[in-house]
Amino acid sequence: MSVVEILPTTEIAIRDVTAEDVDAITAIYGWHVRHGRASFEEMAPDAVQMAERIQQIQRQGLPWLVATLHGVVVGYCYATLYRSRPAYRYTVEESIYVENSMRGRGIGSELLAALIHRCEQGPWRQIIAVIGDGENNHGSHRLHLQQGFEVVGHLKSVGFKHGDWRDTLIMQRPLNKGDWTLPGN
Repeated sequence: MSVVEILPTTEIAIRDVTAEDVDAITAIYGWHVRHGRASFEEMAPDAVQMAERIQQIQRQGLPWLVATLHGVVVGYCYATLYRSRPAYRYTVEESIYVENSMRGRGIGSELLAALIHRCEQGPWRQIIAVIGDGENNHGSHRLHLQQGFEVVGHLKSVGFKHGDWRDTLIMQRPLNKGDWTLPGN
């Protein structure tokens, strides 16, 4: 058991990503690509590729947040545009990853709550979660339910990774007034 594994999570801080976080983010995501069931990527990006992804999201004015425990990055989340067509401009899709040894400690919940809050500061009205390995990814499913998401779709066997077929679970949550008012109100 490492020192980080036994520390309480009361010292979790959520903040915007910085260039210094790229290596930690790359390592966290790399583990999920190689061993996890949530990501459908088969080759983990290197630090240069990850830095490019972060910069692209930041250029669009979208949030990328990290969770730290005693200064160590233990998770991250971000929002991207759901689709590129203009009619989708009020909808974002979120992604969230927590360092494997730190899962189940509330870090994902704190990250997702902060991301939702940040997205509600912008013009967006809906947030989508596309959960890899849908029904088998109980932690992510439960996390999103706790944050007000509801299941709106289930795509069966749309990915093939680590020798088996993977589903995706699509969950959605309104931001601010959702579709109860027109944009700009």
